[in-house]
Amino acid sequence: MTLKTTKLRDAITFALVVGATAAAGTGVAFAQDADEQEATTLDRIEVTGSRIKRTDIETSQPVFSLNREEIAAQGLTSVGDVIQNISANGSTLNSTYNNGGNGETRVSLRNLGSNRTLVLVNGRRWVGGTGLGGAVDLNTIPTAAVERIEVLKDGASAIYGSDAIAGVVNVILRQNFEGAEANAYYGQYDKGDGARQAYDFTVGSTGDRWSAMLGVGYVKEDPVMAGDREISAVPVFGSTPGFGGSSTTPDGRFCILGDVQFCQQPNGEYGLFNINPGTPNGYTTYRGSIDNYNFAPDNYLLTPQERVSLFANGSIDITDDIRFRATTQFNQRRSEQLLAAMPVTIIPLFNIGAPAFGPDDTVISADSIYNPFGQDIQWVQRRVTETGGRSYNQDVDTFAFNGGFEGSFDVGDRFFTWDLGYFYGENEQNDTTFGLFQYSKLKNALGPSMIVDGTPTCVTTAGDASTAIDGCVPLNFLGGAGTITPEMLNYVSFVAQDSYGYEQRNYYGSIGGELFDLPGGPLAFSFGVETRKESGYDQPDALINAGDTTGNARTATAGQYSVDEAYLEFAIPVLADVPGAELLEFSVASRYSDYSNFGDTVNSKFGFKWKPISDLLVRGNWAEGFRAPSIGELFQGVSDSFPTLLDPCNSVNFPGLTPEQQARCTSAGVVPGGYNQSNSQIRISTGGNPNLKPEMSESKTLGFVWSPSFIQGFDVSLDWWNIELQDTISGLSGQAIANRCIREGDAQACGLITRAPGGTIIDLLSSGLNIGSGEVEGYDMTMGYRMPETAYGNFNFIWDTSYLAKVEYDVDGDGTRGEVSEGGNLVGEYSDRNNNWRIRSNLAVRWEMGDWGAAWNSRFFSRQDEDCTGFDPVNTALLCSNPDRDVNNEAGRPVDAPENRIPSVTYHDASVYWNAPWNARVTLGVNNLFDKDPPRSASTFANSFDPQYELPGRFLYMKYTQRF
Repeated sequence: MTLKTTKLRDAITFALVVGATAAAGTGVAFAQDADEQEATTLDRIEVTGSRIKRTDIETSQPVFSLNREEIAAQGLTSVGDVIQNISANGSTLNSTYNNGGNGETRVSLRNLGSNRTLVLVNGRRWVGGTGLGGAVDLNTIPTAAVERIEVLKDGASAIYGSDAIAGVVNVILRQNFEGAEANAYYGQYDKGDGARQAYDFTVGSTGDRWSAMLGVGYVKEDPVMAGDREISAVPVFGSTPGFGGSSTTPDGRFCILGDVQFCQQPNGEYGLFNINPGTPNGYTTYRGSIDNYNFAPDNYLLTPQERVSLFANGSIDITDDIRFRATTQFNQRRSEQLLAAMPVTIIPLFNIGAPAFGPDDTVISADSIYNPFGQDIQWVQRRVTETGGRSYNQDVDTFAFNGGFEGSFDVGDRFFTWDLGYFYGENEQNDTTFGLFQYSKLKNALGPSMIVDGTPTCVTTAGDASTAIDGCVPLNFLGGAGTITPEMLNYVSFVAQDSYGYEQRNYYGSIGGELFDLPGGPLAFSFGVETRKESGYDQPDALINAGDTTGNARTATAGQYSVDEAYLEFAIPVLADVPGAELLEFSVASRYSDYSNFGDTVNSKFGFKWKPISDLLVRGNWAEGFRAPSIGELFQGVSDSFPTLLDPCNSVNFPGLTPEQQARCTSAGVVPGGYNQSNSQIRISTGGNPNLKPEMSESKTLGFVWSPSFIQGFDVSLDWWNIELQDTISGLSGQAIANRCIREGDAQACGLITRAPGGTIIDLLSSGLNIGSGEVEGYDMTMGYRMPETAYGNFNFIWDTSYLAKVEYDVDGDGTRGEVSEGGNLVGEYSDRNNNWRIRSNLAVRWEMGDWGAAWNSRFFSRQDEDCTGFDPVNTALLCSNPDRDVNNEAGRPVDAPENRIPSVTYHDASVYWNAPWNARVTLGVNNLFDKDPPRSASTFANSFDPQYELPGRFLYMKYTQRF
């Protein structure tokens, strides 16, 4: 037999290798030729989650699919945004992340983290992002090239290997396209900002023994400024004026460290002072939040991107039994984040700044020509708005190639298929950051200075021109906002140039077919081997690597690992066409993985599907899973952060410690009674751990699919799922390390803390450990109904809902889960950019009649509650929906526990299209039709609503499609 002897054989080969869906257009209902109609049928031959080639669409695992037309109906320009709208997705990066974002868009099924969701393209593992965390940046996949998206809502490490703990997203690209097609898209918010435009062109042709396709695409997404929306125009919307603002202001906040008083003003009075050139003394007393700086309007609310893509594929039949296929693509992303101007903070007492500087090393010198007070100023906080802000720019190039041979052969009357291939993927990223400062030059520019030949000159010794510092320009930090000149900035600032890279090479081969007949049909198998090598690097700017910067310092990262794998999968049909068992089939699979860094692991799965009657399918699965530690987790260089940490040994907490705990403080150098911790932001150094082991998981699903024969076109599926995690990689927070050391006597934790004389924490090291665990559980329901044709046209309904029943985590290995919520279950509990919606639900309605069509999509997010402690009484009353809430502590005593309710929200999107007689389509649409504002949050970092919600405002768009 040959590849072309039967229609079924062609169907199987085409569907499984090409992975193409029906209409080769952007969801346009044009007349299709015979090949396209056949492709529509063949799309149902293989479903993500199995390597076995079969003609039955139904497997034992739940899979949700979006075709090209359903994708287009959402009116979005990023495949990442489309995937983030899936009901099973949780919280992760997107373009609404400005402070903390990097231009990437990721997916996090079950809210287990983007590194626990495997992303495939055409059934093959996609190259990881340059963040070195192992997660895929969905923006590296060209939007115009996507044919459909399949989402496996189950663990699949036995089939695909690492990362497939929460599920698998398989993006299928367009192939076997015949003809030509052009698309043009433009949209913007009704506020007049946030414009998006997209253009693409695809051309392809097929012959008897070959096919070829080429496509190009361009997408540009403009920003939205935070100041242009009421909810984001202040740091904390709904609070008192100045609350949440920065104490580091454009005029500056300063103090002189006195011999008697800790912090004093130039006249000797106690307290910090602000520069105020309009007053007789040139300064005023700092008045707390009243004088804080509103940095919010200087930030992006929606970050900009520009993407250019090129994609191509082709195939040729070498013989009737052997075919060569190749797919290649290139995508370039340019993106930016814009933050308020850099706050220069020099508080030597707490060692905030470059660690090389001693307590008295960097000051505004009494001998500076710009210091009118004649005293050294040691405490310096000045936001340098003269720079125009901190601009972080990414230029990312992604290249991927997948090529190989496939074929078939017969042994007796048994038919087998095989493939051998190679995948190469590479991400290269160059970052440019503006608005940073070099600490060593700040030291020079703030030090002694004098006028030499009419020119302001920095000197190392006051009054001695012979000690002039070459190139240094004295810096005026005490003149108020706007007094720093371009010449001053040019000396103390620098443009950071960072580079990142990630590379993946994968060789694979498989063979499969049917071995022998069982009572329910032939026993089918798939056996495959793979070898993969992944490597990555992070090369920071030399000044950042050396720590000589006002930004967070970090050292270089570089590392790699390799893995050899083999898998075996069986489909075992036990019964068919007997009473009580129209079908009973079991599936088993196992994968052996041998990693170069931690050794080997074996992960298996077992599933079943049973049709007691033809209308009902019952299905279930048990699967082991794992996630190998990423390049960053293994080899990341040391970097700095400054989180909030309340030291158990400070003077407030010290009296509440036991004598044994107090002794641990004093033995570490803390003064008796505890020290005065005036600053809650402590330096934390984080880095990689090459001794990490893989995370492990166990997932279970059980559900049914009902397709009643008496309701044509209707089906409903309901699945229960449960995922347990063990040995999760978690970096202990600085607070957890300090508590473990002092409160629990953990010597290993104490060894991570460095204290200055007197007890102040000046450094703390944190790296990942396999110490965590967790469990999530819920239900998925998907209901579809394609109504019979009516006099009013054709109607199609899809309702997809995820219900979350349990979320429990133990992130620090102390055996306690869900510490931030009562009862340990985090369902319905919100914390900073971490959503645990009980219900996420999407309803899509489509209508077609003649040349007209329309779509209506609704997206529902259930309410959540967030912890609302830490505010003063006035703002607690303003920001918290339940400010007087109490809970009982471990001793049974009531303690204040104010809470804020984040209400539920439903977004509605609508579009209408017309098929023109010249083989074109015109689409008009509006997302967030009813202008629903996002629900306010009191705890979301750098914003007053979570990035997973829509920006305020309607988004209007138009799309034109032309086929040739």
